[in-house]
Amino acid sequence: MAVVLIGIGASGCSLSRTDNSFAKLGGDVTGSTGPARPGSAAPTESDLAFARNAASDVLTRGDKDASQPWENPETGARGSVTPLAQAYSSEGRTCRDFLASYVNGRSESWLQGAACRTGHGRWEIHTLRPWKLS
Repeated sequence: MAVVLIGIGASGCSLSRTDNSFAKLGGDVTGSTGPARPGSAAPTESDLAFARNAASDVLTRGDKDASQPWENPETGARGSVTPLAQAYSSEGRTCRDFLASYVNGRSESWLQGAACRTGHGRWEIHTLRPWKLS
């Protein structure tokens, strides 16, 4: 979910956004086991901070088939972040696409995103939107 998604939690990792992708998600963030459904509740900013932390951790490790779980003990929301494919270069920076799950109660949704490493080694999320089957 989202991603995504900046107020990073206790681990001290840093991840920033270059646009307002997380705020744009609105009601499109959750669904029942697939792409998001309009009108469902969106992740809280606190949930997104935990998800961003997980994204930063898994992208920093760079493992090919890794996944990083996350959970927000305040809201009970949880999920995981999984990098997709290999890193690629965009505008001279290393970037990765990822898929993030968001589970809260009986609601589950998937978000697709892209992040690039900054000159300081942090990961910036450039896009995060509801996952669309193609």
